[in-house]
Amino acid sequence: MKLTFINVGYGEAILLECPDPSRPGGAFVMVIDGGSGEAEEYRDRSTGRIPMAEYLSSIGLDHIDVVVSSHIHEDHLCGLTSLPEKWPPKEFWQTLPAELHHSLRPLPSLPDAGVSQQKFLRSINDHLTLCGQLEAQGCVLRPLSAGWEARPCPGLTVRCLGPSQARTQELAKLYADMNHETEPSSLRHKLTALDGAMNNYSAILLLEYRGTRILLPGDTNRLGYVGIDPESLAAHIFKVGHHGQKDGADASLIAAVQPAAVVCCASSDRRYHSAHPELLRQLSESGAALYFSDCPQVPGLELPPHQALVFTIEEEGAFHAEYQPNIQQQ
Repeated sequence: MKLTFINVGYGEAILLECPDPSRPGGAFVMVIDGGSGEAEEYRDRSTGRIPMAEYLSSIGLDHIDVVVSSHIHEDHLCGLTSLPEKWPPKEFWQTLPAELHHSLRPLPSLPDAGVSQQKFLRSINDHLTLCGQLEAQGCVLRPLSAGWEARPCPGLTVRCLGPSQARTQELAKLYADMNHETEPSSLRHKLTALDGAMNNYSAILLLEYRGTRILLPGDTNRLGYVGIDPESLAAHIFKVGHHGQKDGADASLIAAVQPAAVVCCASSDRRYHSAHPELLRQLSESGAALYFSDCPQVPGLELPPHQALVFTIEEEGAFHAEYQPNIQQQ
């Protein structure tokens, strides 16, 4: 199985390709998040940054079976909006009810909104558009919560560890309440509050392929694992939450996961204090090998420009990782 972390700068975009003779091209294909939809994020491509759709086209991808939205933030969701036209998926997994978008409206622009508010508003409206497009194509919108499990192809199990059903219900209520607000100042207040809380409503996925376990928690920070059995978090490969900011993990979480490899999706400019030195130190001292989707400057590491970080997953914890070069520099 191949697991690819595409270099989308500050954001996340993950491609999974699992051998399955019953599928077109002989593989089950799943996309988890899509990176940013903003052209500015890819203006400087010296480190290999590339929009997800452009990368998928460059490798000749012929279909997508499942698209997953871990949570609704611009740097995770908005890059997904370019997928349905070329690769209409059969299923869309998210932590919101399948029918919720029917009762929602596009949100108006807010005068004097800050950058974070503008990005979040854009992601909300893109999510609404995406759900409508996918449903019109016959895609199944499937809600995720803790305890949900699927076996989409031979040897692969996908488990949702969080958020709990109570938390997903809470998210749906907050989301609808914010969306239905019409008074501008109240809308801005609710928008800001939900933006700040959204990371810990991320889907926490545990993938297991023939004994190799991969933990993908979206932007969940160290406080977002409450209620999850620590023993269930053990994984060979851990994509650390919240772009490796200081709150992305702590000693107790690292001890529970016990990863052999950690992937940090920090941008090359280490925006918002991502790839935080203290967290990287803790992860490194745990014995984990550190990998990055982009090229932040990290002492002791020289990261080559690359369009993607590709893991080849084998059985019983065996895997191989390599950086896929920036084709512009080949």
